[in-house]
Amino acid sequence: MKRVYDFLKAAQTYYLATEEGDQPRVRPFGTVHIFEGKLYIQTGKGKEVAKQIAANPKAELCAMKGDEWIRVACTLVADDRVEAQESMLEEYPSLRAMYKTGPSGNTLVCYLKDATATISSFSHAPVTIRF
Repeated sequence: MKRVYDFLKAAQTYYLATEEGDQPRVRPFGTVHIFEGKLYIQTGKGKEVAKQIAANPKAELCAMKGDEWIRVACTLVADDRVEAQESMLEEYPSLRAMYKTGPSGNTLVCYLKDATATISSFSHAPVTIRF
């Protein structure tokens, strides 16, 4: 899992794919954090992506770094605990202007469950990481 975190952190931007009805939806993300041994991402509770995750938590992340790219298929699990939300915002303090934590806050953090990451390149065989 640490290798996946390091890849996404170094890439700075990854793309999250979800589903809305029968239409795929993809958008750029930048938050990635390890908390209590799990890999987390963050978004806003009121955003369409949050509604899509609630309706179908299966998702895929994709990023490119140098001549390698990563694809991570997973199930996103919402974690409503203030501790998880605060940990994410401590990692990304610039988000505090937009996001509030707690039951009445607008922060949604999700951890990746049953994840399969594949790091690929034209110069080496794919590397698969499961966590």
